[in-house]
Amino acid sequence: MAEIKYEIIKTIGVLSTSAKGWTKELNLISWNEREPKYDLRDWAPEHEKMGKGVTLSIEELRALKELLGSLEL
Repeated sequence: MAEIKYEIIKTIGVLSTSAKGWTKELNLISWNEREPKYDLRDWAPEHEKMGKGVTLSIEELRALKELLGSLEL
């Protein structure tokens, strides 16, 4: 399997931290030297490992924001 290259351009925020120190984060990330996208996933404490996540374009992030804004919590 090919190595995946990534660069965290900007950390937007941490949503939660597990007992083992992994954090669920929203970041702006460049994957394989491509245009950065917004990314939500779990990360090991030093960002040496990652869990499965979802990557969103700015348009998708705006649509998600609108959807979340209409929720009654």
